[in-house]
Amino acid sequence: MNTIIRNSMLGIAGLAFAGGVAAGPMTDTTHTSAPSVDTTAVAVAVRADKPDMGTLVPHGVQGAQSRIDLSDEQVANVKAIIAATKKAGMNERAAVVSIATALQESKLENLGHLGDRNDHDSQGLFQQRPSSGWGTVEQITDPEYSTTAFLKGLKQVDGWQDMPLTKAAQTVQVSAYPDHYAQWEQQAADLVAEHWNS
Repeated sequence: MNTIIRNSMLGIAGLAFAGGVAAGPMTDTTHTSAPSVDTTAVAVAVRADKPDMGTLVPHGVQGAQSRIDLSDEQVANVKAIIAATKKAGMNERAAVVSIATALQESKLENLGHLGDRNDHDSQGLFQQRPSSGWGTVEQITDPEYSTTAFLKGLKQVDGWQDMPLTKAAQTVQVSAYPDHYAQWEQQAADLVAEHWNS
C-alpha cells in the first residue's frame, strides 16, 4: 500500500515538474524578450524627433509672450538660422536666442534699407549695421552670414548659456530696447523644436 501511494506521488510530482519545465520557460521567454525591443525603439524615436524644451528654454520664459503667424519666407529664414547655428557648431539654445533676436529685430524678414523708417543703416534679419562693422550690405542681408556674425558675437559673451535670453541677445545687439527680446522666447523655442531635425 505504501509503495502504491509513493509511486502515485512520484508520478504526480514528475508530471508537475515536466509541465513546469515545458510551460515555464516558454511563457517567461515570450513575455520578457518582445516588449523590451519595442520600448527601446519607441524611446529612441521620441528622443530624436524634437529637442527637449528644458534645453531650449532652460530658465523659463520671462514676461508676456508675443507670437506672429509666419509666411513661407519667414519659415525659410528660421531654417537658415538653424542651419547656420549647426554649421557654427552651436546648440539648440543658441538657435533659440538667434531666432528670438531676429523676431524682435525684423519679424524674421530679411529687410533692406528702410529709409527714414530705418534705424540708421540697419539691415537684414538682425538689423546689423555696415557702419558698425557687421559687414557689407550684401553680407548682412545674407541669412547665413548675418546669423554667423550674430553667433560669433554670442560666443564672445561669457556665460551666455546661463543668462536669460534677453540679456544674452542684448549683450550682442546693444539695442535701445534691451528687454524686448524676452517676449519672443516661447515662439523661438517652438520653432527650433519644430525645425531643428527637419
